[in-house]
Amino acid sequence: MPTTSCPLDCPDACSLDVTVTDGRVTKVRGDHRNPLTRGVICAKVARLPEHLYGAHRVLEPMIRTGPKGSGTFAPIGWDEALDLARDRINAAIAAHGAESVLPCSYGGSNGVLTEGSFDRRFFARLGATRLGRTLCAAPSGAVRTHMTGRFPGVALADVVHAELIVVWGNNPHATSIHFLDRLREARRRGARLIVVDPRAIPLCRDADQHLALRPGTDLPVALSLIRWFFETGRADHAALDRWTTGADALRARAAPWTFERAARVAGVDPSELERLALAFAGAHPAVLRCGWGVERSRCGGSAVAALLALPLVAGKQGVRGGGFVMSNSGAVPSHGDVVEPPTRRVNLARLGRALTELTPPVSVLWVYNNNPLQTVPDQERVRRGLSRDDLFTVVHDAIFTDTARYADLLLPATVFPEHDDLAPSYGAHLVSRLTPTAPAPGLARTNAEVFVAMEARLGLSRPGDTTTADEEARRLLTATPHLVEGLDRDGVAGPYAAPPIPYVDVLPATPDARTHLVPAALDAEAPAGLYGWIEDPATELAPLALISPARAETVSSTFGQLAGPAPLEVHPDDAAARGIRDGDAVRLWNELGAVEVFARVTEKVRPGVVSLAKGLWGHHTRNGSASNAVIPDALTDVGEGPAYFDARVEVARAAPPTP
Repeated sequence: MPTTSCPLDCPDACSLDVTVTDGRVTKVRGDHRNPLTRGVICAKVARLPEHLYGAHRVLEPMIRTGPKGSGTFAPIGWDEALDLARDRINAAIAAHGAESVLPCSYGGSNGVLTEGSFDRRFFARLGATRLGRTLCAAPSGAVRTHMTGRFPGVALADVVHAELIVVWGNNPHATSIHFLDRLREARRRGARLIVVDPRAIPLCRDADQHLALRPGTDLPVALSLIRWFFETGRADHAALDRWTTGADALRARAAPWTFERAARVAGVDPSELERLALAFAGAHPAVLRCGWGVERSRCGGSAVAALLALPLVAGKQGVRGGGFVMSNSGAVPSHGDVVEPPTRRVNLARLGRALTELTPPVSVLWVYNNNPLQTVPDQERVRRGLSRDDLFTVVHDAIFTDTARYADLLLPATVFPEHDDLAPSYGAHLVSRLTPTAPAPGLARTNAEVFVAMEARLGLSRPGDTTTADEEARRLLTATPHLVEGLDRDGVAGPYAAPPIPYVDVLPATPDARTHLVPAALDAEAPAGLYGWIEDPATELAPLALISPARAETVSSTFGQLAGPAPLEVHPDDAAARGIRDGDAVRLWNELGAVEVFARVTEKVRPGVVSLAKGLWGHHTRNGSASNAVIPDALTDVGEGPAYFDARVEVARAAPPTP
């Protein structure tokens, strides 16, 4: 039975057994090569055959024949398609320079060979505009870079050793089912569980405490906890002196945040903050699992920094199962060594502005590993940009996405069971080697094949270039021969014999091997300084906070063609004030746009908050718009990430459709 691993945007990186019948994948199951996943996979990947062979699969190169957005195409051959792409790129360069070409990708669901290798080399040699891939982990990545460098946190498997687990802004039922397994094992051993989330996520059913903060208020709450540890004499000064710099500056910035003030901002009772602080202080080991929901607000980078600092202040580091965990990608090899030219840079979170405002204009947009119409903020501005008659858009995708409807040239791509890849896990300390288990249907080609072919057509090839995924994988792993040996033998390997204990087996990758609690670069970047508070953006016309969390049926927008619609979750108090009943068609809007969906009246969201899942497609809503239609392209305090959870809206019953 062929084996591979899952590179989708999830910390777990499940190892897989694949059943192939008559050249087609017919069943996908977990296997035990990855010790974290232990043969269990999520329901999404179990449906992979539907994704591979469903009606939305792109099977051949096609050229647009109708208006942009109409989704009408005619087939053409690969040579004709790539020649057309070459000619349009050359024409754009002649008219406006190479910076008029913009790559548009976000490879959270791909390994380092399908994004970050051949594509980076191609666009760098071309001199194209650089893309800031900021949709997720940009603020937390900036924080980790300046505070610790590439430094692994607590391994997900090690949470079983903790006496207390604090899950903050993370919903493992939707995004990390194997962390959920370890959490349950810890609970069986007697560990307590605290959940910090604006929604009553499924994990709350088993929690000892649930803190339902207002969206975007994680920073003051975290600072109030840090203040309490210092002011009550519970801070671990020996650990801070040994492993950190900037503890006094951090203490000074936390000082104004009493429990009373933080609770007032966050909309919770001060006693609940003290309860959390006492539980964290009294547990040994204690671990804080920080999710990416924390970073998606105006103070998101500072909030992640405060949460990373909290276990150090509390003295929870240096023991197995104690400390902080967000991403462990720092434990495995990263992308290649392509040097990008000093061309202009576009932040993907502001793609709509780039497509409608830049001078010289973006003339060629090359979309791959991405569905930006449904994932990038300010959806209607993105749609206007994609609709430009003078923009030539190439979409290389396996699935006919909503973005593909706006393509001028649509190219069929492979899916991970059909190509080679190298996929680091950001949950386990592992890297997986993916190998093809079945041929791709139709005429699909890999990213590597397409970008190598485009290099040849544009005269960008160089002697000694790697031209296959296998060659590039071995080049990237040259410095780690033990990983190559393990990957060749098992398909899954890691750099450590056992999960390392942070601050014992591994130290921060900073020049002084310490965690910098107030890095100068972050302090200068943040508008109010690192740990500085920025007030809520709600207005009288848009009083409700919209959050757009992940859901179990999709990985961002991946598998959206297979998923059903999602409701808008509204608290009963907010629903009653607006005359909304469960199941009503509702309209949520602000100055950017509107979305029409059906309401679910539920106490799972706190008053003042509404929730609509991210990654919806046009067919999931009544008017074809998704949550990103009302999400502004405002940025986080550091890292230039999108402040998704700072969307503020109003909601009302929707008018009945016109007969």
